[in-house]
Amino acid sequence: MSFYAELREATWGEHDAVAGLPYINALLDGRLPREAYAAMVAQHYFVYQALEGVSQALADDPIAAPFVFPELYRLQALTCDLTALHGPGWRDLIEPVPATRELTGRIERTAAWPGGYIAHHYTRYLGDLSGGQVVRSRLQRIYGIERGGGADFYIFDEIPSRPRFKQEYRRRLDALPIDAGERARIIEETLLAYRLNGELLADLGHLAPAA
Repeated sequence: MSFYAELREATWGEHDAVAGLPYINALLDGRLPREAYAAMVAQHYFVYQALEGVSQALADDPIAAPFVFPELYRLQALTCDLTALHGPGWRDLIEPVPATRELTGRIERTAAWPGGYIAHHYTRYLGDLSGGQVVRSRLQRIYGIERGGGADFYIFDEIPSRPRFKQEYRRRLDALPIDAGERARIIEETLLAYRLNGELLADLGHLAPAA
């Protein structure tokens, strides 16, 4: 079995569990106010700040380098989104929830383990390019958020073809020069990444007021 297929099969249950969380369902059904969406964007900022910091630190690592894609970086888009949603003083208005602190700490420690970086990279960016596009269309329809209005995070202008990009990403996963033990470690870290992302969303659900 290819590594991509093995990774996807082993983690699909956790993926579905995160996608089915009450917070996400309420958000995409329009049962939460716009402020609840803005809170999620703020947590994304901290997550991608950590992930892209590690990405730059590992840019020359032979294992991690094939998964360093500057065209995927989200911090610039998130800065625009937070300015639109919170105003120019947004940096003073946001802070990470406990689950975000745990997730970002875990990501930052992968600077010493390229396989762990790949696990978190796969969890976030492949999700953004897949299910994230469904989220974007729902947000635009329900909350009226258009380009420049708070959902630029989901727009990948530098990826001309998402299907081709994802195909190449899978090829690189399958080409990783790693043994079965390292495959297993990466799969375990990916499972953890999904769980931590789910805990982040659960924290937001506890904080979100009803629409």
